[in-house]
Amino acid sequence: MDSVLIIIYILSSVSFIIGLKMLSHPETARKGNLVSAAGMGLAIIGTMFMYQNEDGILLQNRGWILAGLAVGGVIGWMSAKKVQMTAMPEMVSLFNGMGGACAALISIAEFNHFASTDFTFQIHEAYQNADSIDEAFLVLPVQIGIMVTVLLGLIIGSVSFAGSVVAWGKLNGRIKDKMFKGQHIVNLSLLGMILFLGALLLYNIYSQFVVSQSDIGMLGPLTIFNKIHIKLPVSVFVQFYIILLLSLAYGVLFVLPIGGADMPVVISLLNSFTGVAAACGGFLYQNNAMLTGGILVGAAGTLLTILMCKAMNRSLKNVLIGAFGGSTAVAAGGGTKEQGAFKEISLSDAGVVLGYANKVMIVPGYGLAVAQAQHACHELEKLLEERGVEVKYAIHPVAGRMPGHMNVLLAESDVPYDKLQEMEQANEEFPTTDVVLILGANDVVNPAAKSDPASPIYGMPILDVELAKNVIVNKRSMKPGYAGIENDLFFRPKTSMLFGDAKKVLQDLIAEIKSI
Repeated sequence: MDSVLIIIYILSSVSFIIGLKMLSHPETARKGNLVSAAGMGLAIIGTMFMYQNEDGILLQNRGWILAGLAVGGVIGWMSAKKVQMTAMPEMVSLFNGMGGACAALISIAEFNHFASTDFTFQIHEAYQNADSIDEAFLVLPVQIGIMVTVLLGLIIGSVSFAGSVVAWGKLNGRIKDKMFKGQHIVNLSLLGMILFLGALLLYNIYSQFVVSQSDIGMLGPLTIFNKIHIKLPVSVFVQFYIILLLSLAYGVLFVLPIGGADMPVVISLLNSFTGVAAACGGFLYQNNAMLTGGILVGAAGTLLTILMCKAMNRSLKNVLIGAFGGSTAVAAGGGTKEQGAFKEISLSDAGVVLGYANKVMIVPGYGLAVAQAQHACHELEKLLEERGVEVKYAIHPVAGRMPGHMNVLLAESDVPYDKLQEMEQANEEFPTTDVVLILGANDVVNPAAKSDPASPIYGMPILDVELAKNVIVNKRSMKPGYAGIENDLFFRPKTSMLFGDAKKVLQDLIAEIKSI
């Protein structure tokens, strides 16, 4: 039965790898999800009905396990089914937080099981021709490696859970960016305290399993064969739960000051934390499927975090410490300077400019998701192509509220994947573009990133939309974007503002173009 379970775990691991690979393309992403889910289901079933402990006893409490799976499955399915595309980033963050909480709970359960055990050791050694053990200490077996894994799972899982919940609140507007003077010092001190208490806890556990000659008793040259009973003191429990509380507090303070355009990076980083915490659980239980899944999530999240930082031309340290896009963004970067007047365009004029263009580039942003205008956008694209207009989409890596947000949004409306241009490709095409239509994007097209050293986003690669002949920007108002920074593009000579809800504006544009 063990060999069958190993094969099941291998098949599950392979399905995770294949599913992750399929997620790299919109056309296969849905199937990739199903393949990975099938692998996870296979691993769960195999564990429930084939796993045996060292005594050959099968897994118990199957009723509770099935009840938990049913309740969690129904809640997850209903939540995912009802969620709007605009709320997808916060749902991803919340689900990620649940993974971190699960890893932390595993560590809590395993620590309680370990710490409440009454350890009994039989001393078998005989010391001939000696009246003592020469002041040497006898170290009894304790699996410190396992305890290190438990602590890592607790700390990383708790930080991921608390941080993801804060990220969820910030994304849906329930929690505002908050930062106090010296917060970074507080955060680093808190992290140092967690690591110190973790090391102290490991030492205290280890010291309980070290006995001296006085604990054994001597009679002539032979050691009396005594039983040594060890039960960990209450102080060990107290230290463990203090580490838990401090880890939760650190997760909150870690994410609280970060906001704006950095949220996609934070979500990726927290995702990698959850993967590492899950891998700790897999190592703890010697479960290959759990270990593989955790490693894949951790590695993918880490690579994605690095790619997001590279796309913003910033280091991870700068993201975490700089609080870019938070409440200090405007104060830090001249967001209140005098900009002059902007130019507004009517629907009919916009329809004419688009209808008679040779090449149009559409730049989607979070405003498109808010208005749920992706289907209307695809309809406009098809209408323009019927008139002989070449239409493509320019996608910035950090557009939206999570990595790949715009890709998912457009894939939902069946936009062909080959029409989506990455930032480098799009920037090469802007000089030959007649019209750029910006739908709800803001910070990713802000020229201040290239021209204003005082701006918080200075140095971040952007879409060079102003290289096109004409730029039409659709926004609800002139309010700054999510990073809280005024956009210089809106006041440039080539730019025309088209105010209104993106879905309504696109529908009206379609009607105008049809009437030409």
